[in-house]
Amino acid sequence: MSPMLLTACLGRTPEAEVVVTTEYQEQNIPIQSRPKAVEFPPVDWFVITEENLEEKLAEIDTKTGNVVLFTITPKGYENLAIGIADLRRYVKDQQAIIAYYEEALTPDLPTPSTPENQ
Repeated sequence: MSPMLLTACLGRTPEAEVVVTTEYQEQNIPIQSRPKAVEFPPVDWFVITEENLEEKLAEIDTKTGNVVLFTITPKGYENLAIGIADLRRYVKDQQAIIAYYEEALTPDLPTPSTPENQ
């Protein structure tokens, strides 16, 4: 029997050392300006009852030149108030989300060194 020789690896050069580096890349997402605030124009509200019906109709006619009434039931008014409150909640939640992303994307500026910080 002939001796077994391992010669397969003798002719190869050693592999180069692998160096792993981590580079952090800043996000390049521009912060958009906030939209203009919503401004509701004034609304005239009249509470009309059986006792003041004629007086309020005359007042509306004097102010606008014609009488048009939009009525709502107390339950309808309650539902309107609930809907507006839910709309306000939604807007505040959206503002919080926007503020979170603006803060996450704003680069951290170094604080000025003062004798108190040292």
